[in-house]
Amino acid sequence: MAEADSVALEPETFRRAMGRFATGVAVLTTHADGVDHAMTANSLTSVSLEPLLMLCSVQVDARFHDAVVRAGVWGASVLPASSRPHAAWFATRGRPVHGQLDRVPHHRCAETGVALLDDVLVALQCRTTQVVPAGDHSVIIGEVVGLEVPDHTGEALTYYRGAFGHLA
Repeated sequence: MAEADSVALEPETFRRAMGRFATGVAVLTTHADGVDHAMTANSLTSVSLEPLLMLCSVQVDARFHDAVVRAGVWGASVLPASSRPHAAWFATRGRPVHGQLDRVPHHRCAETGVALLDDVLVALQCRTTQVVPAGDHSVIIGEVVGLEVPDHTGEALTYYRGAFGHLA
């Protein structure tokens, strides 16, 4: 194993270091107070098979945070590489709250009322079971109450070193 250089434990250094961990990309959605909310995320993880649990990590000062906590339900649409423009749109700071889903094909789910994107690798609906404060984020744990697994043969959208990529 190559000898590693020791670096200062600072937020920006940590961000760059964790950028070396390649992840998939999802759009998280919720519906609160009559408004759809969405954000791009790469912090989506399966937690348990019994019961079926997922978690996502949401920055406390993100406008999605308060909406998803209030709603108590959320969706996760795991994106194929062809949906890179959607990932970029939902990662755009300052985009309008109202109508932000208008430019993206989606459908509303009967189980939770959340919108899920069309043309995805996987889509999940979750009912929040726990919100755990974690520094400047909250870890939101949800029981999976709906699952869509379309027959999709496209490449997965990835996030690595601060950029979108793809994986077959």
